[in-house]
Amino acid sequence: MNAPEPRGAGVRLRPEIAALPPYRQGRPAPADGFKLSSNENPFEPLPSVVDAVAAAASTINRYPDATALALRERLAERYGVTADEVLVGAGSVALLAALIQAAAAPGDEVVYSWRSFEAYPGLVTVSGATSVQVPNRPDHGHDLEAMAAAITDRTRVVMVCSPNNPTGAVVTAAAFEAFMAKVPADLLVLLDEAYIEFVRDEASVDGATLLGRYPNLVVLRTFSKAYGLAGLRVGYAIGPGPILDAARATITPLSVTAASTAAALASLEPVAEAELLERVGVIAERRDRVREALLEQGWRIPVAQGNFIWVPAGEATAEVAERLFDAGLVTRAFPPAGIRVSIGEEESVDSLLRILGELVPASQEGHPA
Repeated sequence: MNAPEPRGAGVRLRPEIAALPPYRQGRPAPADGFKLSSNENPFEPLPSVVDAVAAAASTINRYPDATALALRERLAERYGVTADEVLVGAGSVALLAALIQAAAAPGDEVVYSWRSFEAYPGLVTVSGATSVQVPNRPDHGHDLEAMAAAITDRTRVVMVCSPNNPTGAVVTAAAFEAFMAKVPADLLVLLDEAYIEFVRDEASVDGATLLGRYPNLVVLRTFSKAYGLAGLRVGYAIGPGPILDAARATITPLSVTAASTAAALASLEPVAEAELLERVGVIAERRDRVREALLEQGWRIPVAQGNFIWVPAGEATAEVAERLFDAGLVTRAFPPAGIRVSIGEEESVDSLLRILGELVPASQEGHPA
């Protein structure tokens, strides 16, 4: 007797969506291990932030403010823009999706560097547009000249990720301004700065300094990483009002909860933010220390400016990731390119360096011995 077809198997779906792999979250860490796969902040939430979330819980029978006005006003004041030039969403990835859908449709193209944020291809496919992936430079950074050359009459969006996830390289301010000079003024440029707070390279682009200069630029940031609110999903975009209005029309209504807004506002309080940014400094120092140790071992680790490092393990990526997992370290593997290792607890560092020290590359391609 033949097995019955799974429910829903006969429903007509978009073939490109049916073939699209879902976003893959990192494996959970063992009880005595460390989760270094999702670029999470390893520090526990601040008590003041927890209190703000608890207070918001008393109103969960009501819908939140759909526009997150209080948070938009606070951010607008910080960046010298109007509240209408700030859009809050359920993490910066939700804002990327809304902006892409507002600008790109079937037959259009979206240009971005690759390898970059793993959600980009799916976001473009869902919009119906086509991805145009421009290979990273040998130093794992964006090739902005090649990206500019890839722009055609069909291009509707260009995404620039700095620091680049997962490789950690930044786009310099000079390179970005030169790039913007080549980009048509009617082409939407999204500057994804999810890890900007961890940057210590003074030459790096800083989207906050570019606000108001370009009528086609939107800067995206998040509270997930530096502010430790990954579990609450709140990010923001800053840019021209008409562009953000178009995104508001595509974004899922009421997706930012009252608890998310309360936590973000509490994190922006001066005392709380000072402590949070002090923690960011600790993570950045730990990142640089880990990278230097790996360089001394022989790994060719690119300059890292996020809260993670990139290990270019090449064809041995899956093997190296399994060796790390066996040691209680969950990382994010991208076979056959490399492994992204989040900077986590200090207690994870010795094990990380010990295991990778046993797998020192045998060649300049970064293949372990």
